[in-house]
Amino acid sequence: YSKYAFLGALRSAAQMVPYEVSIGLILNTVLICVGPCNSSEIVMAQKQIWSGIPLFPVLVMFLIPRLAETNRAPSDLPEAEAELVAGYNVEY
Repeated sequence: YSKYAFLGALRSAAQMVPYEVSIGLILNTVLICVGPCNSSEIVMAQKQIWSGIPLFPVLVMFLIPRLAETNRAPSDLPEAEAELVAGYNVEY
């Protein structure tokens, strides 16, 4: 019942929220540029030119939070936080 384990869990959750928010904003940007929200119409809109070419900066911004969501290095801070805080010495 240590407050440090609870604070570590809150910090871990707070580090994951910005990744999900940025992915949502990026997907909204793509939907605004393409127009319809129907997936088949999005595919048909890419018949002339693939959306990754004009929206290349957005594609790069999408790949970075997607990698961070997998909790691999260098974005594995929530994983390391749980290992550091929830250890044996938390109770003492």
